[in-house]
Amino acid sequence: MHGITEILVSTQTKFQKMDIVRSGAFGTCLILDDKMQASSIDEFIYHETLVHPVMLTHPNPQTVLVIGGGEGATLREVLRHKSVEKAVMVDIDDQVIEQCRKHLPTWNQGAFDDRRSIVVSTDARKYLEDTDEVFDVIITDLSEPVEEGPAYLLYTREFYQMALGRLSPKGTLSLQAGTAAIPYLLNFSAVYQTLKSVFPVVAPYQTFVPSFGLPWGFAIASKSLDPRTFSESTVNAMISERISANLSYYDGLTHQGMFGVPKHLRKELDASKIIIEDNHPLFTYH
Repeated sequence: MHGITEILVSTQTKFQKMDIVRSGAFGTCLILDDKMQASSIDEFIYHETLVHPVMLTHPNPQTVLVIGGGEGATLREVLRHKSVEKAVMVDIDDQVIEQCRKHLPTWNQGAFDDRRSIVVSTDARKYLEDTDEVFDVIITDLSEPVEEGPAYLLYTREFYQMALGRLSPKGTLSLQAGTAAIPYLLNFSAVYQTLKSVFPVVAPYQTFVPSFGLPWGFAIASKSLDPRTFSESTVNAMISERISANLSYYDGLTHQGMFGVPKHLRKELDASKIIIEDNHPLFTYH
């Protein structure tokens, strides 16, 4: 799909295969386990989609946990919210963080060095097990659940139960849930059903990420708050009041489109009976 003009990094870390390359059409790209994670041309679409709806769903997010997101762009978007006092980023792979800091500095834009940031290189599940800290927002920016990869146990019901226990009373969680393309809906539908088995409110949504070549699925889960209730004008007002940057992709109208999940997709998500569990993980191969 992508013509590679230069290979900046190609290595096997302790946890996954990592490539940072320059492509002809999409600029610099981060690839983990041979799956596109983001490109410099359109990473803003993915990261604004993942971060801002869940942050605005919470009325006053002060403490945020980012799981994964080694390139620093998710952390960057979190820190654009004026209310944030502390943002903890936990990524298991310090080599990914190191190489992204070196080769993709425009992606984090100083987020790693922000006084509100705490960056921890450890297993996120162990981190949640060991901490008694409570967060207003948890964002999981993980690679897909590839067999023997580092992320597959962070998509299970047991993990989401753990995350629920670390959320404040109005706490919200967001994640990328895999492609929303018709032939490959197994991951999205299973993640949706697994979240529904834990959280009272689960709102699936989607957007198109050009460098992925596919529509991409996301979900917000919470104890009571639902982003689907927000009007276009409400979202625009919250953006103006709460975010200290000009966004390139997300606004009130975009919000309506993302959560306006089409009929065929709603049907597939609701029809799934798969619950992902520690003893019954789900792996993606497409």
